[in-house]
Amino acid sequence: MPANVTSDIQTDVINVNPVEHSRLPGVDLNNPGFGRLFADHMFSMEYKDGQWQNPAIVPFDKLEFMPSLTALHYGQSIFEGMKAFRTDDGTINIFRPEKHHERLNKSCRRLCIPEIDQDLFMEALQTLVKLDRDWVPEKKGNALYIRPLVFGTDTHISVSEAETYRFLIMTSPVGAYYKEGINPVRLMTSSNYVRSAQGGAGNVKTAGNYAASLLPAKKAKEQGFTQVLWLDAKEHKYIEEVGTMNIFFKIDDRLITPPLEGTILGGITRDSVIQLALEWDVDVDERHITIDELFEASGKGSLQEAFGTGTAAVISPVGRINHNGSEIILDENQIGPFAQRLYNELTGIQYGEVEDRHNWIYSV
Repeated sequence: MPANVTSDIQTDVINVNPVEHSRLPGVDLNNPGFGRLFADHMFSMEYKDGQWQNPAIVPFDKLEFMPSLTALHYGQSIFEGMKAFRTDDGTINIFRPEKHHERLNKSCRRLCIPEIDQDLFMEALQTLVKLDRDWVPEKKGNALYIRPLVFGTDTHISVSEAETYRFLIMTSPVGAYYKEGINPVRLMTSSNYVRSAQGGAGNVKTAGNYAASLLPAKKAKEQGFTQVLWLDAKEHKYIEEVGTMNIFFKIDDRLITPPLEGTILGGITRDSVIQLALEWDVDVDERHITIDELFEASGKGSLQEAFGTGTAAVISPVGRINHNGSEIILDENQIGPFAQRLYNELTGIQYGEVEDRHNWIYSV
């Protein structure tokens, strides 16, 4: 990409202000890490006087705000995460952006944040990715991570919903989320902490959910595990999800995943996996499953596979599960055949190598 950036992108709604010089020439898109590099531009829009206004694509840069910013004190902040993929013919594919918009607005409603219009959201997404399309890595397995973010911007300290907000979309070239890549991760349950409870905000993507998970995740890593396998808050026996992904188990040829009943984030990849499994004539049970049932299935030999699903990792096989000192080892720490099939199908659709039968792909 040339150092000088010009934009031929035209929009009647969004003001486009391209950078004069791109930072891309100094970036190694083959080894971007995850979430540490950011593309040249971001989308920005303000909410004030009762409406969203001033939508613009601007250079990615620092924000200026007061120390009394609402989001800093009372956590009125939500976000999303999706990916764009470069196909062999140079097309840029975004995976299921409409579902991410739908979930963003669900989070908005839970935190008393004004909703974002879908048409404007899609136009902002298309305009931004088109402008920074050269930041989408060519290497298979890498992608452009897209992070929409909404937060309260009032400048007075008061425990109440804000009257002003900022909506941003930033993008980041990324590689594998977990250092294990597609190799199995190690999970452990937590006896002292819970992720969410009925009536809380566990089913939306708000910043506070992740802040509260940092300490137990740190403790898990100190013991050699990748993440926490969360159990329910009330009885501490029902499996819910992993810190950064939904969880699935294949038991006696049936695919089992905990139900969405208010404490679990409804993942877009989770939904995609369920649809694919049903198409492949695999029985899917969205039901409660206890950690004891899982260990019992492992002991009987009926637990065939375990894997997590999420935008960042896509499919992440689980090789070990530790609960109160007892441990399950799966597939000799190798990815299982069903998880591999799902990974191949999903990434094939994302990179344009497998037919998109579900209209999941939005091409730029």
